[in-house]
Amino acid sequence: MSYKAMGFEVREHVAWITFNRPDALNAINLQATQEFCDIVNRISSDRSVRAVVLTGAGERAFCAGGDVAEFAASGDGIENLIRDMTGVLHVGISRLAWIRAPVIGAINGVAAGAGLSFAACCDLAIAVEHAKFTSAYTHIGLTPDGSSTYFLTRLLGRRRVMDLYMNNRVLSAQEALEWGLVNRVVPAADFMNEVTKLASQLARGPTSAYGGIKKLVNMAHNDTLESQMERETRVIAQMSRTKDAREGISAFLAKRKPTFTGE
Repeated sequence: MSYKAMGFEVREHVAWITFNRPDALNAINLQATQEFCDIVNRISSDRSVRAVVLTGAGERAFCAGGDVAEFAASGDGIENLIRDMTGVLHVGISRLAWIRAPVIGAINGVAAGAGLSFAACCDLAIAVEHAKFTSAYTHIGLTPDGSSTYFLTRLLGRRRVMDLYMNNRVLSAQEALEWGLVNRVVPAADFMNEVTKLASQLARGPTSAYGGIKKLVNMAHNDTLESQMERETRVIAQMSRTKDAREGISAFLAKRKPTFTGE
């Protein structure tokens, strides 16, 4: 399938997914949500993909959220449009969150509305130094979507999330780092090199173990201590049967660097 609103390619086991509407600050419309979901479906069943990068085209925006112009143009059909968009979008985000490959948010500019949601749902995030983060939903009388009430609350806590949603506070990249929304802030000249370096590092790692970590962390807020520890037992036992675990243990005993294959 060819994509217009999204960009997609796989290079050296890294899937690069790009919001590709730079003239609209990479805002997502119905087509973009459909393409995003299709891409995630493809990579979720592709065992050769061992890391994912989610980013935006151009230097101004990562993703400015939903396409407000398309909302307005839909007239009385706006409710159906938004139901269609969020329904498809949420399937894609759910599958991205549970995919075994680690997902890096490469925040190359403004992340607003659903763009903030995308940034929050990634496993790791690197922001360019001029990036900005804001909810913006209540500016147009709407409520959040795209998983941000789930992931942001876990990342930032209730008080900070309420500040973002109700006051539409705009965070600089440095503030996002201080709040724990991103892992690293990088100058523009070094940004893509740093993203590529991290993606390559993760793509050489024990991919199944990364998937197990994601499962454990995503479930950590939903259960008791004992339930979570039982889940840890099941996952580490499952991982012990993988080729990467055998390689890692052998390499440790031989005092050499392991060569993981993702299996």
